[in-house]
Amino acid sequence: MRFFGYLILFALIGYGIWPYFTVFRLDEAINQDSTTQLSIMVDLPTIRANYKARVNAGMDHLFPSDNPDDIVGWIRQNIARLGDSALDQAITLNWVRDTLRGAVTRATGQSPPYLIGGIDFAFFESHNRFLIRIGELGHSPTHVRLTRQGPDWRITDIIQ
Repeated sequence: MRFFGYLILFALIGYGIWPYFTVFRLDEAINQDSTTQLSIMVDLPTIRANYKARVNAGMDHLFPSDNPDDIVGWIRQNIARLGDSALDQAITLNWVRDTLRGAVTRATGQSPPYLIGGIDFAFFESHNRFLIRIGELGHSPTHVRLTRQGPDWRITDIIQ
């Protein structure tokens, strides 16, 4: 019975440390010229979807969708179509790498940027989501959300 308790404790500790190991791997990946290692750690379609949701939420305030047949509805549809295309072209692995590098440089002033030095907060949001805050709260931090996908933790959102 005692062995089983230790086994559960060991498993919980391992699970708790697992995303921090990913953060160390991410630190190495953003400082490489190639995005090969970073590509394994990033879910670009999910990042794009999260940005599209934020853009659409902002567009609701500027262009209400009450009447899709008027000129405002037409403008809204065209902006949405162009916005989706623009986000797909803008949010790339290079963008992820440069955004993370820039956030760390703003937070620490280091060049090359070391992610570990720029992290002000890193902890679980839920059992399968982990949040990293680069920079101090109140000083325009960048939030990076990791989500467990199968055996890996991957970046699924970057909030600036």
